[in-house]
Amino acid sequence: MTLLEKIQSMKMPFAELKGVTFVEADKDRVVARMLVRPELCTLRSTIHGGAVMALADSVGAAATVINLPEDAKGTTTIESKTNFIGGAKEGSTVIATATPIHRGRRTQVWQTRLETEDGKLVAIVTQTQMVL
Repeated sequence: MTLLEKIQSMKMPFAELKGVTFVEADKDRVVARMLVRPELCTLRSTIHGGAVMALADSVGAAATVINLPEDAKGTTTIESKTNFIGGAKEGSTVIATATPIHRGRRTQVWQTRLETEDGKLVAIVTQTQMVL
C-alpha cells in the first residue's frame, strides 16, 4: 500500500463531510483538494475561515499519521495558527499542501499552504501535532 492509499483508506469523517480529496502523499509532502461549496462559505460566497482551518488540520493530521514512530498510537492537534491572506470563491477549488517543519518523537510541526487552482494564496497554517 502506498502512503497515498494509506491516507485514502483512513476513516476521517469530518474531512469526508468537507469534501476533502487527498491527491499526493509522501513523507515530506501531503496534498489535498477541496471544492468551495456554498455550505463552506460566508458572506459574498467566499470560503469561511473555519473551513480553511479545518482543511489544513485534516491535511496536517494525515501527514503526521504517515510519519508516526512505529510505537505511536495516533496523533492529535495541540496548536494551530492561521494567517489568512486571501479568499476563495464558491465553485473554486482550494489546494492544501503540507510540508514538515519538525518531526520528533513527541511532536510534529507542519506548515500547510492553501491556494486556489490558479495559485492565489488563501492562507498559511502552522500546526503542532502531539504524538500519542
